[in-house]
Amino acid sequence: MVNQIVVRIAAERIMTGGLNPKTEKVYVIDDITNEDYRVAVEDYILTATEGV
Repeated sequence: MVNQIVVRIAAERIMTGGLNPKTEKVYVIDDITNEDYRVAVEDYILTATEGV
């Protein structure tokens, strides 16, 4: 089961160029290794992006 709060936080960090707390580098979608979370974050980004 995917935690929507975690999905929202990860997606917002990716969209705003925030840092990955684990690596201290810019957070990118490739940093998400769990396939369920990756899909959920991608879906969140698509729905939260205007004009898509």
